[in-house]
Amino acid sequence: MQLPQPVSVQTVQRRDLRITVQTIGTITALNTAVVRAQVSGVLQSLHFKEGEQVTQGQQLAQIDPRSFEASLRQAEGTLARDQAQLDNARMDLARYRELLRQDAVAKQQLDTQEALVRQLDGTVRADQGAVQNARLQLSYTRVTAPISGRVGLKQADLGNIVQTSDANGIVSITQTRPIALLFAVPSAHLAALSAQLNAHKALTVEAWERGGGKKPLAVGTVATMDNAIDTSTDTIKVKALFPNQDDALFPNQSVNVVLELGQLPQALAVPQAAVLRGAQGFYVYVVGADGTVHVRNVQPGPSDGGWTGVQGALQPGERVVVDGTDRLREGAKVEVVAPATSPATPSALQSGNATTGKGHRRTQSMASSGSTSGQRNATSAP
Repeated sequence: MQLPQPVSVQTVQRRDLRITVQTIGTITALNTAVVRAQVSGVLQSLHFKEGEQVTQGQQLAQIDPRSFEASLRQAEGTLARDQAQLDNARMDLARYRELLRQDAVAKQQLDTQEALVRQLDGTVRADQGAVQNARLQLSYTRVTAPISGRVGLKQADLGNIVQTSDANGIVSITQTRPIALLFAVPSAHLAALSAQLNAHKALTVEAWERGGGKKPLAVGTVATMDNAIDTSTDTIKVKALFPNQDDALFPNQSVNVVLELGQLPQALAVPQAAVLRGAQGFYVYVVGADGTVHVRNVQPGPSDGGWTGVQGALQPGERVVVDGTDRLREGAKVEVVAPATSPATPSALQSGNATTGKGHRRTQSMASSGSTSGQRNATSAP
């Protein structure tokens, strides 16, 4: 007599399931700036620590200002000299005009003096421009952050001569608060995505570690999507934003993405591990009151939090096998050794296939569809 096969079970439930799209994305900085010297000179001091957060306008470095201070003083001196000459020429012009009214000077002398005033006025204007430029060049010796963000590793050491043409600059800054996530969504979801965005509804996006975890690294919202479908992949690019105040996300980081497009309220649901696939399609093993298993064909729907919405001849409260499906057949006797724990939350998102038992494989690929993620291919058909 064949002994009953030990199995673990879970009950069929009605649950609110999120309609999600699961894929892979890349974290990108919202803005990136390479801080370069705008004037050439000796790097005198650095005013930041590598890896720290800086704010826009904060001083990052100081270039030796002495030669620029000397140039400014020279320009100011030239301006003062030429301004004095202009003032004197204007006084002479006023005297010539008075003498001309008295017919005591020739008209040609007045014309010559007026030309001299115009010439000196132009010289003073040029001097004023030179002073402004000298002040600007001097201000460039104080290197400030063009954007707020995290500074990287320094690219120049104290005492070195920095040039405006230096490709690596002094340091780079990446804006990480907020930070962006770029990912691709299959075009089949474009209608639902567009409808939500056009209605100005916030679409939640979760970023998970590629290796899995118990909770998402961060939760953000969709900001926008691209204006055309990539015909080579039949996907459309989407950008999401995350506050990232805890710096959990870093530029160029690869993450698993869960995009929520809506909800399916009170859907009939079973654990993902209970859904098997055979030659006739998807099915589950239901344990009867007498300890006999029966095959029930189902049509899987959205998966969320370790549960899969299904359509089929199932009722809430019925028990389905989630572990121990090896060599099960219609009508086989089983022994429930222990109720299975509740399915893992989406923290278990991992790429690739994980082996789960003797010859069975549980698919956990981050396919963009997400409707059958977590289901298994059984070695025996129903």
